[in-house]
Amino acid sequence: MAAKTQTRKRPGPGTTGGRRKSCHFCKDKVKEVDYKNVNQLRRYISEKGKIRNRRITGACRRHQRQVAVAVKRAREMALLPYVQGQ
Repeated sequence: MAAKTQTRKRPGPGTTGGRRKSCHFCKDKVKEVDYKNVNQLRRYISEKGKIRNRRITGACRRHQRQVAVAVKRAREMALLPYVQGQ
């Protein structure tokens, strides 16, 4: 019989192997995300104007929902654009 070579296991698809990001709102003890704080909301929007998901932003589930609602309200009030340039 031939000798088997050992191979290292790689992390599966979707795993980065890094640390989990912590929620900025939980760190700062924010209870409600304000739609008028546009500078804070820009962190959660991509270059094309889409709302980034929790995996990328590191926000907890509760605050991510509040961010989504706040971004939609800010868009409706014309504080944030629906689509950003090309």
